[in-house]
Amino acid sequence: MSAKVKDMSPGRPVAIVTGALQGLGLGIAQSLRAAGFDLAIVDLAEDAAMPASLTEPAEGAGRCRYYRMDIADVAAHRPVLSAIESDFGRLDCLVNNAGIAARPLTDILELGPDAFDRSVEVNLRGTFFLTQAFANKLIASGPATPGAYRSIILITSIAAELSFTDRSQYCVTKSALSMVTKLFAARLAGDGIHVHEVRPGLMKTPMTAKTGSDTIEKLLASGAVPIARWGLPEDVGGTVSSLATGALPYMTGQPIWTAGGLNIPRIL
Repeated sequence: MSAKVKDMSPGRPVAIVTGALQGLGLGIAQSLRAAGFDLAIVDLAEDAAMPASLTEPAEGAGRCRYYRMDIADVAAHRPVLSAIESDFGRLDCLVNNAGIAARPLTDILELGPDAFDRSVEVNLRGTFFLTQAFANKLIASGPATPGAYRSIILITSIAAELSFTDRSQYCVTKSALSMVTKLFAARLAGDGIHVHEVRPGLMKTPMTAKTGSDTIEKLLASGAVPIARWGLPEDVGGTVSSLATGALPYMTGQPIWTAGGLNIPRIL
C-alpha cells in the first residue's frame, strides 16, 4: 500500500494527471486521490463524465476537476496550468501519462513519416513542453512550503528499452522520454523538484485490448514474466502514488520498472 501525503502546508497537495479518464491514467488518478491529493484530470473529451471512482465520497479522498486539453497543443499548456493553479490554489505534481500507441502495428521498413511525426508530436514534444511549463510554474511560485514534496512523473514503457519492430515510433518516443526525465531531474533537483520515470510492463487496459492479439498471453505462458500475470492500472497507480507522496525522497531521474520482472535478463 502506498503512503499517504505528508504535507504540513495549508490545503491538500494538487496533482495533474494527463490521459486520466481510462486505463493507466485512471488507475493513477484513483491511487493519488486515495492518497490524499486533489486532482486535475486532463484529457481530450469535450464533455467528460468523470468515472464514479473519482467523484464518489470516500474518507480522506481528494477533490477532482476536469480540464480538456490536447497535450500536442503546446499553446494550451500555460493557460490550462494557470486555470488549475487558480482553481486549486497550488500545484505539486504532474503525471505525464497521456500518449498514443502505435496503431496500426507497422513493420519498421514500412512505417510512414505521418505516423512517426504524430507519435513524436504527442508522446515526446507535447510531454516535453508540458513538463517545461509545469516546472516553470513551480519555480515561479517560489520554494516549496515546509513538508511539501513537488514532483514530475513521466509514464514511459518497457518500450523505452525493449525493441518492438512493429511499433518503432512508440519505442523511439518512449526511449526519448527516458532522457527527458534525466534532463529535467538534473536541472530541477536544486529547486526541490523530483523527476521520476515509471515503466509499465504488460498492462491490461483498453489500449492493449485493441491489439486483437494473443501475443501477451503467450509471453506470460512462456515464463518471460517472472510474476506471471497481466499488470493492472492499480499496479502503476501504487508506484506513482508512492513517488508523488515523497516515499522515496532520495531518488530522482531514474526508471522504475513496474513490469513483474520482465526487465530481468534471463536465458529461458
